[in-house]
Amino acid sequence: MTAPKRTPLYEAHLAAGAKMVDFAGWEMPIHYGSQLKEHEIVRTGAGMFDVSHMTVVDITGSDAKAWLQKLIANDVSKLGFEGKALYSGMLTPEGTVVDDLIVYLTSYGYRMVVNAGTTEKDLAWMESQKAGFDVALKVRRDLAMLAVQGPQAIDKVCAVKPELADAIRALKVFQGLPQDEWFYARTGYTGEDGLEIMVPADQAIAFFNQLQAAGVSPIGLGARDTLRLEAGMNLYGHDMDETVSPLEAGMGWTIAWEPAERKFNGREALEAQKAAGVKMKQVGLVLEGRGVLREGLKVVVEGVGEGVITSGTFSPTLKHSIAIARVPAATGAAAQVDLRGALTDVRVVKMPFVRNGKKVFE
Repeated sequence: MTAPKRTPLYEAHLAAGAKMVDFAGWEMPIHYGSQLKEHEIVRTGAGMFDVSHMTVVDITGSDAKAWLQKLIANDVSKLGFEGKALYSGMLTPEGTVVDDLIVYLTSYGYRMVVNAGTTEKDLAWMESQKAGFDVALKVRRDLAMLAVQGPQAIDKVCAVKPELADAIRALKVFQGLPQDEWFYARTGYTGEDGLEIMVPADQAIAFFNQLQAAGVSPIGLGARDTLRLEAGMNLYGHDMDETVSPLEAGMGWTIAWEPAERKFNGREALEAQKAAGVKMKQVGLVLEGRGVLREGLKVVVEGVGEGVITSGTFSPTLKHSIAIARVPAATGAAAQVDLRGALTDVRVVKMPFVRNGKKVFE
């Protein structure tokens, strides 16, 4: 067993009273006292998450663009200006998901952010795809990353960085602002407004402390999971993985089919799947009565077939249970979940469940 890795903010978490757990080989804060309270802070004020365990990769070389157009399902030629971001799946030739990621256009090429638990696999896969391309990958472990999320997030960051306030406020969603070695991106994983900020590792604790002094609360991974689930956002290894097609995991919108001549990995498999008819789809489930929907529970759709819950929780905002599920494509507005041997009625809804602190489904 190797010792868990620590982010540059490890000492700051301890000072803030974090309960630390092993997450994908990293010692990370699960909460700082109350997961429920932390969830509420992000929905109503401003909270910050240490996401430095995720991996930043800088991509350079004369073939960087052509390589990315093969590597990922979305099309990087959509990135029209420096700092613009794109969400995509990185797929196998069989049309399943190696990982989901964000890629930014930079002055020197591209910057990609991939998941912590898949880093080794992702880097090995990316290296294996480089043959015939002039492309170089540089892993940026010299950077920390903080996600500041919530309705007050941008105001609080602007209070700490007044000299950048106008530029930060001018960012549209999925746009980034490079600033020396810092990088401010208007992205997030909570269904709230906010920023994901890449910071030189040696400046991370000072920035964390400044944000805390400005009224931004540290938030653990526990609340991060309930927030992203309310926002209907996939988690790799749960809602999709290398056994699942993006067409069956709510990621169809991330596939750029045009131009038709762009041969990205997995394209032929996905085209064949579309032609044959996609058998499963991703939906939201709502249980308004008692009980909690959990990952792995069986979903039964009478006269149609069976599916499975891929992520489930009690929603702190809605005060009842919600889940993301993969179900037969013909599923309508009702289904049942096997809760301890009893088939329990659930509603099938379009996600997200919560956006900007408010219920959004019918």
